[in-house]
Amino acid sequence: MSDTAPKTPVWKAIAAALRLDLAEGRYAPGDKLPTEAALAERFGVNRHTVRHGISALVGEGLVRTRRGAGAFVAATPTDYAIGKRVRFHENLIAAGRRPEKRVIHLEERAASDGEAFALNIAAGDRVCVYQGLSLSDGQPIALFESLFPLSRIIGIFDAFKQTSSVTDALALCGIADFARASTRLTAVRADATQALHLQVHEGDPLLRSSSVNVDDTKTAIEYGRTYFAGDRVTLTIES
Repeated sequence: MSDTAPKTPVWKAIAAALRLDLAEGRYAPGDKLPTEAALAERFGVNRHTVRHGISALVGEGLVRTRRGAGAFVAATPTDYAIGKRVRFHENLIAAGRRPEKRVIHLEERAASDGEAFALNIAAGDRVCVYQGLSLSDGQPIALFESLFPLSRIIGIFDAFKQTSSVTDALALCGIADFARASTRLTAVRADATQALHLQVHEGDPLLRSSSVNVDDTKTAIEYGRTYFAGDRVTLTIES
């Protein structure tokens, strides 16, 4: 009597083996998996079969891929609170994560009409523009751009040469406290530049936060736009 029991497809067996690797902690969140060639050698199959197995893990949300870079273990989304006082470092530390900020670009320029309206200044007034990348446990989670009116915050440009923290930079300029006056959330898709910085695919979903912060006199001191990687951050709204 022949054995007619169905055999498990090889790609499913590969997915199961890699799933076990993840469950046993052989690869930590954010780690890069071995290359397709290395996995093909390990399992004795061709790269197409390996790719099929990895695609199954991508569909389950366990693995993410980046064109030209390989496959990475997906990290658990970072909880990020949006309330009256939003502080990047404090938010991530409270979530048990390691916060990091990287400065991408710092410049002085004229405010556009929309930026001037948000900051309640005249169009063309000079602003300090701070663009950077926010990371959680070494993984990029958000790309941001913050604008500060130079007529109101003297020395802010030089302050950002000393620190990457908005809170610390404002403190150096004599602003000890500030609060969120408004926040607008919109779903968008990543353009090529955003995808490069956030290590996602062009067209992947992002959550854009547009906000205005004010000082203790209710005067606008910061207008910010932040693009959160949709699968790496869980935004919570605090009353």
